[in-house]
Amino acid sequence: MDWLIPVLLALGVLGVLGVIFGLLLGFIGKKFEVKVDERVAAVREALAGANCGACGYAGCDAYAQAVVDGKAPLTACAPAGKVGADKIAEIMGVSADIGERMTARVRCNGTCDNVQYRYEYEGPHSCRAAAALSGGPKECSYSCLGYGDCYEVCKFNAITVENGVASINDDYCTGCGACVTVCPRSCIALIPKNRTVVVRCRNTETGKTAREHCKVACIGCKRCEKVCPSEAIKVNNGVAEIDPEKCTRCGACVAACPMKCIHNYFEGLHEAYDWK
Repeated sequence: MDWLIPVLLALGVLGVLGVIFGLLLGFIGKKFEVKVDERVAAVREALAGANCGACGYAGCDAYAQAVVDGKAPLTACAPAGKVGADKIAEIMGVSADIGERMTARVRCNGTCDNVQYRYEYEGPHSCRAAAALSGGPKECSYSCLGYGDCYEVCKFNAITVENGVASINDDYCTGCGACVTVCPRSCIALIPKNRTVVVRCRNTETGKTAREHCKVACIGCKRCEKVCPSEAIKVNNGVAEIDPEKCTRCGACVAACPMKCIHNYFEGLHEAYDWK
């Protein structure tokens, strides 16, 4: 049994060392503990969770940390909307002014049936790739190319591509702006959702040239300008532009446009003006 004593002694030493190291690690953990602000997790929970990057940060976690650190505005998460901003404001103990809700609008109606083509594109199915090849296959250099780069980046299933042109569903669009950033033709713009009258053309070429390139291009005829009771629409540089502060959404310009390139997104008018 003489061999048992050294074994017990060794076990005792190991036990004492384990206790010492355990106490040491506990002390070090306390000494160098990184404090985690519980508000970060709470803010993260209030976000949409899309990690879309529209806030300007790498993801929702980074944005939540920036909010708590006072480096980011409370209203930068467009997908979370007013509800999310209000929750974040409550967590941070302040008030948030989210402003008007934004939505993306496609400012082109150059479908395959409406626009002329210069050549048959057979490259990668990408708007950026097509635009890099002599400006793209469509004659109109302002038109939506319709290869779906915006569709690919939309995390909310708000975009479809129909007949060569992107289409945005207001019910799903959060106004994050990802589609605006990726479009090589700047065909998509963020507009306050309640400003429903939109000129779906940006072609500044002469009326004759614009019409040759697209059947529904603005030709700068000024009929919309003449019938507008609030003087909200003007033709500048060959294309109609709407002053949203003056526009009453009466629809007079929509009815007067001979090219049908002005659209009113009021419910019930989509079919009347053949918008999809």
